[in-house]
Amino acid sequence: MTRFYNFMLYLFSGLCGLLLVGSAFTLVGFLLWQGASIMGLKLIFGTLDMSEIIDVIFWQRIVIDGLWPAMVGTFFLVFMALSTALPLGLGAGIYLAEYAGGRTKTFFSIVFDLLAGVPSIVIGLFGFSLTLYLHRYFPGLRPCLLISGLALALLILPYLVRTTQTALEELPDSLRLTAAALGAEKSAVIISVLLPQALPGIFSGIVLAIGRAAEDTAVIMLTGVVASAGIPRSLFDNYEALPFYIYYTASQFSDQYELQQGFGAALVLLVICILLFTGAGLIRKKATLRLLYQHRHP
Repeated sequence: MTRFYNFMLYLFSGLCGLLLVGSAFTLVGFLLWQGASIMGLKLIFGTLDMSEIIDVIFWQRIVIDGLWPAMVGTFFLVFMALSTALPLGLGAGIYLAEYAGGRTKTFFSIVFDLLAGVPSIVIGLFGFSLTLYLHRYFPGLRPCLLISGLALALLILPYLVRTTQTALEELPDSLRLTAAALGAEKSAVIISVLLPQALPGIFSGIVLAIGRAAEDTAVIMLTGVVASAGIPRSLFDNYEALPFYIYYTASQFSDQYELQQGFGAALVLLVICILLFTGAGLIRKKATLRLLYQHRHP
C-alpha cells in the first residue's frame, strides 16, 4: 500500500510539473505566434532611420509611434521601486530575523503577510489618495513617476522582507555563536558574516520583486501612467510603461495591426524581464562564487 501511495504521489507531482511547463510554453508560443512578425526596430522606434535612432538613444530626439518611451518608463519604474523598497525590505527582514521576538515578531509577521495579500488595485488607490492629500500642501503635485515608484515599492516590499528574513533564519546558529565567541558585536556579525551568507536567498527575493514591479498595471494606471506621455524629464512628470501600453492597446485597438503591436509589446516586456532576471542571477552567482572563494582562501 505504501508503494502505491508513493507511486500516486510521484505521478500526481509529475503531471502537475508537466502541466505548468506546458502552460508556460503554450503562453510563450502564443505570444510568439501573434507578435513575432512585428518584432523589429520599427516596433520600438517607429519610422525613424538609424541615424535618428542614435539620437533617440542619446536623448536628442523623441519617439512618437514606437515603444521606446514605454520601455524607458518601465526601467525607471523598476529602478525607483527597487531602490526604494530594497533598503526598507533588508532592514525589516534583518529586524524580524535577528532582533524581534515573541509578540513583536508575530505582529510584524502578520502585518507583512497582510500587506502581501493586498490587491494591487488597492495599493493604486492608496497612491492616488496620497496624491490628492499631498496636493493640498503642494499644488503642483499630481500623479507622476515618483508616486508610481513609491506605490510599487509598497507592493514589492513584503517579498523583500520575507526572503531576507527566511534567508537569515535558515543560516546555522553556529555562524552566530562562532562570531560572537571571537568577540564580534551583533551588528558586525550581521553585516560581515550573516548577510554575505544569505545573499543567494536575498537575490531570489529581488528577482521576484523585479518581476512584480515590471508587470503591474493597476498601480501605475492610478498613479501617473499616460498612453502618450513620452519619456519623463523628472520624477514629477507623467510617463509611459509597457504593461499599460499592452492593456490600452488590447482594449482600444482599431485594427489587426494595432493588436499585433500589443502582442509585440508583450514580447518586449517578456524580454526585458528575462534580461533583468538574468542580470540579478549573474550578480547572485558572482556573490556565491565570491563566498566560496573566501571560504577556501580565508
